[in-house]
Amino acid sequence: MASHLFCGRVNLNILREAARKDLREFLDKCSGSKAIVWDEYLTGPFGLIAQYSLLKEHEVEKMFTLKGGRIPSAAVKNIVFFVRPRLELMDIIAENVASEDKLQPREFHILFVPRRSLLCEQRLKEKGVLNSFTNIDEYILDLIPYDGDLLSMESESSFRECYLENDQTSLYNAAKGLMTLQALYGTIPQIFGKGECARHVANMMLRMKREFAGSHTQILPVFDTLLLLDRNVDLLTPLATQLTYEGLIDEIFGITNGYVKLPPEKFAQKKQGEGGKDLPTEPKKLQLNSAEELYAEIRDKNFNAVGVALSKKAKIISAAFEERHNAKTVGEIKQFVSQLPHMQAARGSLANHTSIAELIKDITTSEDFFDSLTVEQEFMTGVDTDKASTYIEDCIAQKDPLIKILRLVCMQSVCNNGLKQKVLDYYKKEILQTYGYKHILTLKNLEKVGLLKPQSTMRNNYPTIRKTLKLWMEDANEQNPNDISYVYSGYAPLSVRLTQVLARPGWRSIEEVLKMLPGPHFEERQQVPTGLHKKRQPGENRTTLVFFLGGVTYAEIAALRFLSHVEDSGTEYIIATTKLINGTSWVKSLMDNPEENLP
Repeated sequence: MASHLFCGRVNLNILREAARKDLREFLDKCSGSKAIVWDEYLTGPFGLIAQYSLLKEHEVEKMFTLKGGRIPSAAVKNIVFFVRPRLELMDIIAENVASEDKLQPREFHILFVPRRSLLCEQRLKEKGVLNSFTNIDEYILDLIPYDGDLLSMESESSFRECYLENDQTSLYNAAKGLMTLQALYGTIPQIFGKGECARHVANMMLRMKREFAGSHTQILPVFDTLLLLDRNVDLLTPLATQLTYEGLIDEIFGITNGYVKLPPEKFAQKKQGEGGKDLPTEPKKLQLNSAEELYAEIRDKNFNAVGVALSKKAKIISAAFEERHNAKTVGEIKQFVSQLPHMQAARGSLANHTSIAELIKDITTSEDFFDSLTVEQEFMTGVDTDKASTYIEDCIAQKDPLIKILRLVCMQSVCNNGLKQKVLDYYKKEILQTYGYKHILTLKNLEKVGLLKPQSTMRNNYPTIRKTLKLWMEDANEQNPNDISYVYSGYAPLSVRLTQVLARPGWRSIEEVLKMLPGPHFEERQQVPTGLHKKRQPGENRTTLVFFLGGVTYAEIAALRFLSHVEDSGTEYIIATTKLINGTSWVKSLMDNPEENLP
C-alpha cells in the first residue's frame, strides 16, 4: 500500500486514488478478458499508480510490450494499447493490427496518455486501421504522486520541447494537472511565478478557471501558494554534481520511477562454505521512497554525513537484537518475537544502504571525482571563468565521456554569463575534433537554450546574483546543516533561494536580481469561493506548492525538504515537476542523435 503518500502535510494518496478510479472505469468499459500492450515508457509511471493486482481484478490476463510484427497470441477478447500520442508508435500499432489473425476476431482499443491526438488518429486512418478500433479514449495522467511531498509528470523531454522545439504541449499538460489538483485540494489563492513558461502556465490556468467559472469546488484550500519556476531561470543547479545521498545515487546509477538498478556483486549473499562461487548477474533493483524508514532518514543528507548515520543505526539495531537475552518471561519473549519482523526489515535495509554507500564512496573518494568537483566549485565562485580551463582540456585529451565535458563547459559559460568568443570557438573545435563532427548539432542546441553562449557586451551579472542571494557559503556545515547550501557542499541552489526569499521577506526585497534573471516575474490571486477562506491557527505553517517547469534535481528537493523542517520557517513545501532530472539526463535530452540526423 502507498503508505508513504499520506504521511506528509498533504495527502497525495487522494490524487493516486482518483487516477486509479479512472483506470478502473476505463478497463470496465471493455467488457471481457483483456491483454494490455504497453508503450514501454509508460510502464514505470503506471507502476506508481496501480500494481498488476488491480489490473487483474479487471480481467487483464496478459501484458505485452509494444513492438513491430504480430502481437503474441493470447486467448482474450480485447487488446488494449496504452500509448503516448507519438506518430512513430502509431506505425507500430498499425502493423500489429494489420498482421492480426482474421480467424480469431478481437476488439481493439487505444488509450492515449495523457491526451488524445488528432494527428495520431489521422496517421491510423492513413494506414487503414482506424476503423478496427472499437474504442479510442484518453487517460489523463498529468501529475503522478512519487512520494509524500513529490509529484512528477514524467514528461521526458519537456525542457527540450519548450526551449528548442517551441512545443508547449507539456505546459498545457502542467496547467491541466494543476486544475486537477485544485479540483481535489481546493483553489490555490496565490500564484507567483518567474520565467516565460511560468507565465504561460499561469495564463492557461486562469483561462481554464474562467471557463469552468460555474463549477467551483467546495473544498477548503489545502495549498496557500503556488510558485511556478522555469528551469532556465536557474541553469546552473542541474549542471553541478549533487552531493546528497539520493542525488549521488541518481548521478551515478540513475533513479527511474522510484527504482534504482545496482551492480549485483555488492549484494550477493555468500552461502556458508561455498566461498561465494555463483555471483548473481542480474542488477539488483531497489525501490527508493520514504516508506523505508532508514532511506527517509538519510536520503537528503550530504553524503559526508551518511556514514555516521549508518553506523549509529547499526548500533541501535544490534542493541535491539541483544535485547533477546534479557527477555525472561513469556510476555517479554512474546513482545520480542512480535518486533522481530520489523527488526529484520531494518537490518536488511541497513545492509542495502551500507552496500550502496560503499559503491558511492569508491567513486567520491577517487582523484577524478575530487578534481572535477574542485573545478565546478571554482567556476561557481568565479575563479578563472574567463579563460579555457586546463582541467577541461585534459579531460578532452583523455577522451573522458562527452557528457562530462559538456556539463563542465556549460557550467563555465553559465557562471561567466557566456564565454569569450575565442574560448568558445576553441572548446567547440576541441570537442568536434575529439568526439566527431556529428556533435555539431548538439552544440547548436546547447547554444539555443542558453547553456553555451558567446559573451555579449553586457556585464556579467552572475557575481551580483551570487552575492545578493548568497549562492556561495564558505563554511557549509555538511553534518548538521544550518543552510540549504549543504546539498552541494557550499553552493545554494538559485531556484531554492528564490523560493526561500519569496516566503520571507518576499520578492520585493530582490527586485533588482529578479530583473537580471530571464523571463518575467509576476503575482496573481485567485478568488476562493465564499466561506472557504482558511483560518490559520497560531503557529500553523503555510503550504506552498513549488512547480519546476523543465525538471528538478534530487538535491533541490532535499534543499526544499530542509526548509520545510527548519524550526521557524513557517512554510512547508510540496514539490511538483515536469521531470526528475540530473545533469547527465538533462544534457542528454538536448543532444541530437547523430545517426538519426544524417540525410
